[in-house]
Amino acid sequence: MTALTPQQAFELAVQHHRAGRLAEAEALYRRLLAAEPNSADALQRHGIAPARCEFLAYEPSSPKRTGPHFLQRYAQVDIALDTFPYNGMTTTCDALWMGVPVVSLAGGIPVSRGGLSILSNLGLPELVAQAEGGYVDIATRLAHDLPRLAELRRTLRSRMEASVLMDAPRFARHLEAAYRAMWRHGCES
Repeated sequence: MTALTPQQAFELAVQHHRAGRLAEAEALYRRLLAAEPNSADALQRHGIAPARCEFLAYEPSSPKRTGPHFLQRYAQVDIALDTFPYNGMTTTCDALWMGVPVVSLAGGIPVSRGGLSILSNLGLPELVAQAEGGYVDIATRLAHDLPRLAELRRTLRSRMEASVLMDAPRFARHLEAAYRAMWRHGCES
């Protein structure tokens, strides 16, 4: 692994609506910043030096958010941190599409397993932690593995294109089959 020098900034991003950032998630982000002194994140109010933080305005769903302006933010990001206990879905896919790896924490309820599902479908289950300590460890290790980050940035979009996540015809076939099965079941009842 290549170590970062103190002069090298490392950008971590949480691209989710503020409502998704609960106290336990923010505490974990603080732990991550303590473990990775070269990272930047939006946690200034928790004692992180202002020079290490950049707060970007939340952009609700709109043509502006889905356009190039929103996606251009990812050019400055090295690793995206998935929120918990409510994982991102669209924002996780946005980050991956733009070549930014996402570190996720899998929980025990369905809304906290979206990151696990997405990353597993891309062949990247190693980016999913099962516990908070693992979340910090995965992000810290990845931050120091610059060749791995470069490889992910180069290949994430093609991984997505080749995955079931973007196979619309397959999805439509499965959805149609489910509708037919429900119809048959309803007719037999």
